[in-house]
Formats: sequence, structure tokens, C-alpha cells
Amino acid sequence: MKLAYGVKDRPKAGQLVLFSLQQLLAILAATIAVPMIIKNGMSPAAALFGAGVGTLVYLLFTKFRSPVFLGSSFAFLGSMGAAFAGGVSMSLGYLGLILGAVFAGLVYVVIALVVKFAGVKWINKIMPAVVIGPTVAIIGLSLAGNAIGDLMSGSAAYEVVNEVAKIVNGQAVIEQVTSSVTYANTFIAMLCGLVTLAVTIICSVYGKKTIKMIPFIIGIMAGYALAAIFTGFSYLPGAEALRVIDFTPFTTLGTAKAWYPDFAFVEAFKGGYGNANIGAYIGTIAVAYIPVAFVVFAEHIADHKNISSIIETDLLEDPGLSRTLLGDGVGSIAGAFFGGCPNTTYGESVGCVAISGNASVITIFVTAIMAIISAFLAPFTLFLSSIPKCVMGGVCIALYGFIAVSGLKMIQHIDLNDNRNLFVVSVILIAGVGGMSLVFGKVTVTEVACALILGILVNLLVNIGANIKDKKNESVAEETAAVNRNAATAEETATEKTE
Repeated sequence: MKLAYGVKDRPKAGQLVLFSLQQLLAILAATIAVPMIIKNGMSPAAALFGAGVGTLVYLLFTKFRSPVFLGSSFAFLGSMGAAFAGGVSMSLGYLGLILGAVFAGLVYVVIALVVKFAGVKWINKIMPAVVIGPTVAIIGLSLAGNAIGDLMSGSAAYEVVNEVAKIVNGQAVIEQVTSSVTYANTFIAMLCGLVTLAVTIICSVYGKKTIKMIPFIIGIMAGYALAAIFTGFSYLPGAEALRVIDFTPFTTLGTAKAWYPDFAFVEAFKGGYGNANIGAYIGTIAVAYIPVAFVVFAEHIADHKNISSIIETDLLEDPGLSRTLLGDGVGSIAGAFFGGCPNTTYGESVGCVAISGNASVITIFVTAIMAIISAFLAPFTLFLSSIPKCVMGGVCIALYGFIAVSGLKMIQHIDLNDNRNLFVVSVILIAGVGGMSLVFGKVTVTEVACALILGILVNLLVNIGANIKDKKNESVAEETAAVNRNAATAEETATEKTE
């Protein structure tokens, strides 16, 4: 695709702010969702701050050549839950989050060292385009349920359940009946999401200049405005079903705590770990985090292959896989130190680059700075968190769809009439779409990782004969070359004797 701004390009100041805000909106929902799922007092603002710090670390390690934002990783949700399991104190749980991120980051450091000395040819051999392409597609398709679920999410606070008294077998029974308010609210939520999607599409397809490059901002603002109109009417008697936006968090603006994030390291270093067996606890954290790091490594490869195809520069070669791994690993540790959540490269960020045509790494840098600053700006943070799920769902339909399509574009030049390629692509797509995943205690191998691993194995299986044939051909070629060299040497020797 033709990029409006390449990796090294720098947009004008006004455009740069808009592009960066668009990136922030693209990664926002997922970044703050992880701490909200884990709860235990975890701060979404701190996670946003940690994502900004982690991204800056990543940019430094990759020499500002990879335009990707790092955000909270969903792959580590089970591992993060393990940090608080067993009734440990809050401080020890937060210490576990930081230690876990260190363990996961060290896995990346070790792999980076291996890649540094062994190169990346072995990766390209076991994960060629026929494997990586459909795997990238699965990353987008695996998120499809999240996008549609958000699109259909009404305001849960206004789901009304009525109790109806009935007589069954001569006895009074109270039966709970869900009011039609839930259905109406879902319909309105879907309408707001679809308007968001429609405006995003119109801006991207028909917009000119800057408008064409910030379709998400305009789409989200349009969806938010419509949701705000419905919410305004919802305060009329009997119209609660129209309420889409929850404005109650803004009531916390008057408290001092709303203006600063609760950093993970502050809670972790308070002490008060009780009588916990620290050695055993650290072992538990290591077991929970280290295997998952290998799973996320597979997704790291897929994400960087994807962004490489968009910017038409192989990031595994320049700046190199060892640098992207170090940036991801160390950035994840830095992010967890502040926010508690290990970070990873975000497909939403990649999708934003693809749709907007803006691959400027300066945009990612400013986005990271915005994330750090916004963690201390309560009104801005509360506004971002008040964006309804349905509005973000409308945007994510486009974002996740572009991720899936970019993966399919990687295999457009692959010969699918060759059954070897056809089997590899088919197996990956069905395993991923079908939701194939494995759980080993606290370790979950995601559908993306399972599909990738299965695809690698199938690719090796169907190419065994081809590899043997290639080796035979190489051997024959070497023997022929040796015979030719010997013949040439003999001829030169005979010529010299004749002279």
C-alpha cells in the first residue's frame, strides 16, 4: 500500500497531534481493559502510563524504526491472576506482577541473544509467508468476537429485572423477568457503533488530506455525540433505556486521588508481605509467566511480519529481531513496574497504521508521551474511559478487519493450487477460527499460538520430501561443480606442460 507518511517522515505539528491522539484512541480500550479485568485496585491510568513508558523503551531499542505501540497484554491475564491467588497481601501481589514481568522479559532477552548469534534465517525457514500470513489473519479474526460484543454492549446499569409473582402447584413463586429495557438499550448501542463505523469508512474513503488520515477520531467523536444525545434524553421519566454513556466517574474529579495513577511499584514496595513463603511464591510466579512469554514470542513475530509488509521493510532484518525482542521485553518490564501489566506490541496500532497510511515513528513517540501525560490529567482520562464500548466496537470492526486482511495479503502471491501450501493455510485458519487453545494449569496457549505452532508442524511435514530433493540437487550441483573445477585444473596443467 502507498503510505502518506513513511517511518522517517515527520507530519506537521497540528497533524502530528491528531495522528497521535488517533493512535491513543486505537489502543486505549484494550490497554485499560486488562487492569479492569484483574481489579485488585489496579489503576487503568497507571497501565496507560506504563504503556507509554514501555513504548518509549521499545522505540529506543529499535532505533526509532518500528512504528508500533506497546500496550497491556491479554496473554498474561491468567499469570497476573496467579500473582494474587492464595489470599496473598495486596503488596505481595503487586510485587508478583513486577517479578512476573521481569521473568517474561528475561525470556525475550535470552531469545534475543540467540537470534543475535544465530541470525533470523532459521525463523524465515520455519515461519515463511505461507505460515505467517494466515496467522496474522487469525490475530484479527480472533478479536472479531470482542468487536461485535462491544458493538452490542448497552449500558449494563440499566438492564431492568422485574420480579413477577406466579402461582405454581398452589404455591406462590417469584419469577425474575428481564425487562425490554435491555433489548432497547442494545439496539441503541448497536446504532451508535454502526454510525461510528460508517463515519470512519466515509472519512477514510472519501475524505481529503488530513480528514482521510484521522478517520478514527472523527468516527469516535460522531458515535460519542450520538450516544450523548441518547443519554441526554434518558433522564426523562421512563426513558432509562436510552442511556449509553455513564457519566458518574466524572463525580470523582473533586478528589485528589483522581489526578494521579496508583503505580504498581508504590504498592509493591510497601512491605507487609505477612508470613508468605517468598521462595515458593517466586517459583509460582516464574511458572505462571515464563511459558506464556514463549507464546507471546510467536505473536511478536507475527505482528512484526505484519507491520513489515505494511511499511515494506523487513523489521526482522532492520533493525533486527534481536532489537525488537529486547525492546518488547525490556519495555514490558518497564511498563509493569509502573502499571503492573506486561506490555506487548499491539495489533490495533498496526491496524491504525494500515488504515491511516501514517507509519511515522514520531507519531508513536508522541502517542507514548500523550499516554504518560494523560495519566495525570483526570478529565482527559475520565473522558477516554467514558467512551462507550459500542462506539469503540464500531471502530474495532475496521481495525481488527484490517489486521485480518493484511495477513491474507501476505499469501496473495502464494500458489494455493499447490496442496502443500493449501494444507498449511487451511489448518491455520480452521485452528484459529475454531478457537483451538490449550490450558496447562495457569498457562494458556492462545488460539493464535496454537494455530501458528500447528501451521509450523504441517509446513515441515508437507515439505519433508521437497527438502530431501533440494539437498540431493545441492549435492549433485556440488559434485558437478567439483568435477568441472578438477577438469579446468587438469586442462590448465596440461597447457602449462605443453608450453
